[in-house]
Amino acid sequence: MILSGIAIAAAYLLGSISFSVLFAKLFKGIDIRNHGSGNAGATNTLRVLGKGPAILVLALDICKGILAVWLGRWLAPDYEWTPALAGLAAVAGHNWPLYFHFKGGKGIATTIGMLATLCFFPALWAGVIGILSIVFTRYVSLGSLLFVTLTPVFLIIYKAANWHDFGASVLTVSLLIWALAVWRHRSNLIKLKNGTENKLGSKSGGKERSLG
Repeated sequence: MILSGIAIAAAYLLGSISFSVLFAKLFKGIDIRNHGSGNAGATNTLRVLGKGPAILVLALDICKGILAVWLGRWLAPDYEWTPALAGLAAVAGHNWPLYFHFKGGKGIATTIGMLATLCFFPALWAGVIGILSIVFTRYVSLGSLLFVTLTPVFLIIYKAANWHDFGASVLTVSLLIWALAVWRHRSNLIKLKNGTENKLGSKSGGKERSLG
């Protein structure tokens, strides 16, 4: 149990590394949370810093989720819940980073990494649908929410069809991630309903989105 606690704490500290904030300081000497949408994530990095830094932030944030799960697997291989809880801790760290006054992003990129590591195929199918929705609507928030909503649905389908049971820990954490993402995107849901949500590529500084 001690190693489980260490893994979860280390995952939170890892998640607290906000690459969006760091790169904005490095490249422009600014706090990205005071620019664009105000979100410390890949989408706002695209708006404020451009494609190169945004792609790098996205990749590194995804890697945080992957590494967090593997920390749980390496340090506490006998505890089923540790990898899933470590992944959740990394997302919490990204959203409320210890190093940056607990003001971070929305955790979708880190969620992608942790869910893809915990349950690759359910996350893959959910991700394909989420990406297609972004391609056709250009709403990153919608694609993000579809991803976190459909992943637990596919987990249930996989179990019901006897294809694979990923375990209670993965399903439970995926539902917690869904609830967290919906809460973090509550303003986006209102904008989607009202038709005022910013689209990918928009230069508006209105409070945006995801992949952060």
